[in-house]
Amino acid sequence: MTDSPRTPTPIDAIAEAWVDTCAELSPGLATYIGRFEHNGRLDDYSLAGAAARVDAARATLAALQAAEPVDDVDVVTKADLSGDLELSIALYEAGAHLRDVNVIASPAQELRSVFDLMPTDTIEDWAVIATRLSAIPEAIGGYIETLREGIATGIVPARRQVTEVIGQIARYTSDNGFFATFAADAAPAEGQLPASLAKALSGHAGAARVAYDELANFLRTELAPAASEVDGVGRELYALHSRSFLGAVIDLDETYEWGLEELARMVAEQEAIANEILPGATVEEAVAFLENDEARKLRGTQALQEWMQATSDRAVDELGKTHFDIPEQIRRLECMIAPTNEGGIYYTGPTDDFSRPGRMWWSVPEGVDSFDTWRELTTVYHEGVPGHHLQIAQAVYNRAELNSWRRLLAGSSGHAEGWALYAERLMEQLGYLDDPADRLGMLDGQRMRAARVVLDIGVHLGKPRPDGEGIWDADFALEFMRRNVNMSDEFIQFEVNRYLGWPGQAPSYKVGQRIWEQIRDETAEREGADFDIKRFHMRALRLGGVGLDTLRMALAQG
Repeated sequence: MTDSPRTPTPIDAIAEAWVDTCAELSPGLATYIGRFEHNGRLDDYSLAGAAARVDAARATLAALQAAEPVDDVDVVTKADLSGDLELSIALYEAGAHLRDVNVIASPAQELRSVFDLMPTDTIEDWAVIATRLSAIPEAIGGYIETLREGIATGIVPARRQVTEVIGQIARYTSDNGFFATFAADAAPAEGQLPASLAKALSGHAGAARVAYDELANFLRTELAPAASEVDGVGRELYALHSRSFLGAVIDLDETYEWGLEELARMVAEQEAIANEILPGATVEEAVAFLENDEARKLRGTQALQEWMQATSDRAVDELGKTHFDIPEQIRRLECMIAPTNEGGIYYTGPTDDFSRPGRMWWSVPEGVDSFDTWRELTTVYHEGVPGHHLQIAQAVYNRAELNSWRRLLAGSSGHAEGWALYAERLMEQLGYLDDPADRLGMLDGQRMRAARVVLDIGVHLGKPRPDGEGIWDADFALEFMRRNVNMSDEFIQFEVNRYLGWPGQAPSYKVGQRIWEQIRDETAEREGADFDIKRFHMRALRLGGVGLDTLRMALAQG
């Protein structure tokens, strides 16, 4: 970091104002970045709410276009924020908000998951939670209004997504589901809640359950009959989503062919390592051998959480001495078992003041009670250090150079997830995956990510299947993933449903890794003998989250 803060510029002021606007219009996003002044409200998912967000984006874009950069930091901010605003406007104009139903990242999940990040230490914290809980019925009403407009205009989600979300809601609203247990278990760090507050929490949680059940009824009786039988969104909308998740424009057809080649390479690499683990074994036989090795198995979520934390702490300590400059504030990373059972592993960044640290979350599906360390070691590096935590927390820390938007909100899935996959390979190169079993686990994840490039583009663009037996569809996608992923069928089914409902997101991991590696190699070629990999990594991470086209531009300009 620089020794003294950079003098803010007019472009910084525009970016800072945009963060304030985002926090005001999206209280859930504000909570995510640690702006707790809006914690008593929820996002407005009504038609008016969507219109307010796009109007604000247009006004900010106009101001940004009229401003002149005064230094290289401004050049990056203007390019990246302009691109982000332009894309949000394009998605609005395409009606993306009118069909926003999927199994992982739509309002149905966001209204629930925001409570995972709220402070719970004091009675005052729980009073704010009660206020936000009381806002759920209105927020769901606005969401239903928007989806009804989608029905009226013929802009609807796939029926598969609607059906899956109905099932999720049933789990949220059951007697042992999130809202019932969240209210029943409410307690500050010390003492207990006043009876009046406990009663209010219970009442608002009950109203939230009723509202969610009303949403499920709407989805079942109105949206599902009108929803599309087709899972793919088509080339035009897919291109927008792909650009959104990558922060880069790519050739979708070339990327599909590259995905097929990358998948074949991953398979060959796995086959070679399987032979190291068990001479003459196939990949499947090597996996079966490892799955029967009790020394590589964890039993129960407590054991999983403790192993995650110990593994993460060791990586932070060792890498902070050798390969990265890791500030003290970043060295704290909490490994958590998520309060849901939806599947998936994810990271949430620290608050701006680091009072809430970065967290790695594991949402363990119901019925899953054993975990293979050889399979999951690389996941800890992916989500923690040198993966997401180092990347995202470093940007939060770099306030001397970066405005709040650059530190807290900018970026893309391709930048973040691409770096995390890049980090997995880096840990292999640094000797942290010398055990062939751990490398096989890393390659299992890399193979899955390569398969997702092919599947995602294949389904959403309606491309011919690799076997020549017709066009990609959901049934073939599930079969394809089962052939390429050695994980529980519950996980695979959730993952495929996620890809079908979240176009462009799944490929951003492997495509992002590809672009990160391209940028590194371009930088090495440009700098020749002066190239230093540690300096390259820290230069790139100090930029904060940016789109991958912006990353390439920024590193090329020196």
